[in-house]
Amino acid sequence: MTNLEATLGRCGDVMKEIIDGFLKFQKEVFPERAELFKKLSLAQAPTALFVTCSDSRFVPEMVTQREPGDIFVIRNAGNIVPAYGGEPGGVSATVEYAVAVLEVADIVVCGHSDCGAMTAIATHKDLTRLPAVAGWLRHADAAAAINDSHQHASPTVALESMVRENVIAQLTNLRTHPSVTCLPRSIRTMQMCQLNVRVGW
Repeated sequence: MTNLEATLGRCGDVMKEIIDGFLKFQKEVFPERAELFKKLSLAQAPTALFVTCSDSRFVPEMVTQREPGDIFVIRNAGNIVPAYGGEPGGVSATVEYAVAVLEVADIVVCGHSDCGAMTAIATHKDLTRLPAVAGWLRHADAAAAINDSHQHASPTVALESMVRENVIAQLTNLRTHPSVTCLPRSIRTMQMCQLNVRVGW
């Protein structure tokens, strides 16, 4: 009996499902992909850095049809990349590692429809009881200002616009990171994309 199997009896239903998934991976999926994971155990060489939202409905590897090891992923509320500053955080460290160590040449910032973070910004939601979230979303203030300056036909259009403006703003923020600006222009490619979770594009 493995440690995971021994733990099952002490867990609630949701945790049991997660552990069952691990066990299924170990027993069924891993053996079928053993050669790939053996290769990945030696080193990783992702071809792109993919910045996207932490929304549970969005799975980067699924929507891009990439294999393990293909993309280096940053996920957070609102697919945000803070501008480089005096006290770089986890996102800055991950960008730096991806570019300077893993030598990815392509960077994608991907937003998505029905984003809770962008909805909060577009609707000026009161985030008093979520101070950490409010502080984090201030990194999208530039995008919010541009979005608010536009006339929108409906709340839905306003949200779609906010998602788009935020992706553009985060690409701009990426350009403040020394590791990104030091890349030779010939291999520095940054792209934006948006996914509609209802229709898949």
